[in-house]
Amino acid sequence: MGRFQLADEALAKVWICKKCKARNKAGAAKCRKCGSHYLRPKRREIKVKK
Repeated sequence: MGRFQLADEALAKVWICKKCKARNKAGAAKCRKCGSHYLRPKRREIKVKK
């Protein structure tokens, strides 16, 4: 990913809410902002724009 491996690992341990796009702690059961249970892990790879 980037130059700083420790920082990249910490930033990747995040869950994203599918409803409001809020960032949540790793292992969260529901969104801290809207209370939704629809969470996904943050993408590990960086998408490259074409």
